[in-house]
Amino acid sequence: MSEMIAMCGLVCNDCVAFIATQKNDDKLREKVVEAWSTEKERLRLEDVDCDGCKAGKRLHTFCKACEVRKCGLEREFETCAYCVEFLCEKLEKLWKSFRTVSAEEAKANLEEIRKSNR
Repeated sequence: MSEMIAMCGLVCNDCVAFIATQKNDDKLREKVVEAWSTEKERLRLEDVDCDGCKAGKRLHTFCKACEVRKCGLEREFETCAYCVEFLCEKLEKLWKSFRTVSAEEAKANLEEIRKSNR
């Protein structure tokens, strides 16, 4: 499977929710539920299922609500790297919310895409 880059620059294939879904692994889903639930929002196993940002089938609860994803789909971009407003407020806000992955890594992925498409 080739690398799937989300709108925001995350590598979907590296996401534990994606991996748990593709492997149909409930133990891994349970770990994601524990790690990603908050006092405000308690996730369920079915909330974890995700086939990737642009797959359009099963999406993790956070990905369904993602403003960056919605914006990119509306503008018909493959990723935010193609947007003239790259490094917009929505993207910066999303990256600040990352708890388990590196925003710097996501940003570097998008910058690499931008460089290769010039």
